[in-house]
Parts: sequence; structure tokens; C-alpha cells
Amino acid sequence: MSWFLEALKKYAVFSGRARRKEYWMYTLFVVVIYAVLIGIGIGAKVTAVLALAGIFYVAILLPSLAVSVRRLHDTGHSGWWILFGIVPIAGPITLLVFQCSDSQPGVNKYGPNPKEAALAHA
Repeated sequence: MSWFLEALKKYAVFSGRARRKEYWMYTLFVVVIYAVLIGIGIGAKVTAVLALAGIFYVAILLPSLAVSVRRLHDTGHSGWWILFGIVPIAGPITLLVFQCSDSQPGVNKYGPNPKEAALAHA
């Protein structure tokens, strides 16, 4: 839960780097919350809950883009690569590979490696 809240604290921060754990834990919580809202809305046949799911989707859009861009930065790629996701088949697969890749070691042009910084503080 702390990784999800950490990403929300950086609501519209597109600079810096986000390690794999931050990105995937954030994604996990978003998917679970969204699935629960949709499931309740469909199961209870309550359109208000479905509307709430839509509001959640819109509210989470900017932090989702921000954490995705920071994750791309962590792998050494420009945040503009996120636009490659609109290319059918190849785009989403390429972005998935980038999101699953390990951090670029050391400092890159987007900042210090957050994984190495976390290990140094431990």
C-alpha cells in the first residue's frame, strides 16, 4: 500500500525515476481497486458504482502516466516512448518489456538509480 501512496504523492511528477517495485505495486493496486468497483457495480446493478469507477479511472490517469514515464526513465528511455503504446501489437509489447526491464545501473540523465539509493539507506 505504501508504494501506491508514494506514487500518488508524486501525482504529476514526470521527472526522476521509478523502480520496478514502485511501478508494479502501484499498477496492482489500481487494477484491484478498479476491478472491485466494476465488480460491485455490475453485481449490484448500481450505475452509481459504475460511475464511481469511471471517476476513479479519470482521477488515476495522470498519476498512472507519471509513474509510467518515471519507470521508462529508470530503464534509460525517454518518457515520450509512452506514445509508442498506441501502435497496435508492437507498442504495448515493447512498453511491457521496458516496464519489466531492470533499472539502468548508476546515474543516468534522469537521475540516480532509486534501487541503489534504497540499498544505501538500508
